[in-house]
Amino acid sequence: MMLHYIINPGLAINEILLGMKVPKISLVDKTSEKSLAERSFIPCPHCNTFHDHRTWSTQNKTAFKNWFGLFCPTCENIIPCLTNATSFILLALTFPLWGWFKISLKKKWLEKQPHRFKNLDLESIPNPYENGGWIKIGLMWGLCMFVIMTFIFPLMSGEDITLKSILTAIPIWVIGGLIFGYSMKFTMNRKGKRHSK
Repeated sequence: MMLHYIINPGLAINEILLGMKVPKISLVDKTSEKSLAERSFIPCPHCNTFHDHRTWSTQNKTAFKNWFGLFCPTCENIIPCLTNATSFILLALTFPLWGWFKISLKKKWLEKQPHRFKNLDLESIPNPYENGGWIKIGLMWGLCMFVIMTFIFPLMSGEDITLKSILTAIPIWVIGGLIFGYSMKFTMNRKGKRHSK
């Protein structure tokens, strides 16, 4: 998953525009029978706190706006994160435009973080892949891919967008989205292995 995050150019949008980040180190409890999200932990290298992975979730409104890394609500330092290769290239090329403001932007960002993590509620977070949630997630992903691959990339490369290409892409991305959603459900709901004594 970490390698996919680094090499997938599409994830540069998530990282640069949305501020979604993946920590350099994630730990998984392989003995717990809970879902992957519930048995995943992110250690803070500054205070050695093991944070529940869901600390940075859409339900807590903390999954986005993490442009400088993951904020540790315990010690208020930044947990180091991976950098997508495409993001790295884009940020390096545009550094003369934003580099002058990096320190002040980071300072303002850090000032806002404690408030974002004040009322975390990890216990009431529902599993987004249960009760058909995986279908919604898959179709949303399929819709995004449909728009990007059918309209945005052809416009960027100067190719024609035809009715045939649109009608061909619809079933491809519906099926692709459902496969993606189900694979996410399978991965995220996978239980750990119980060890007998």
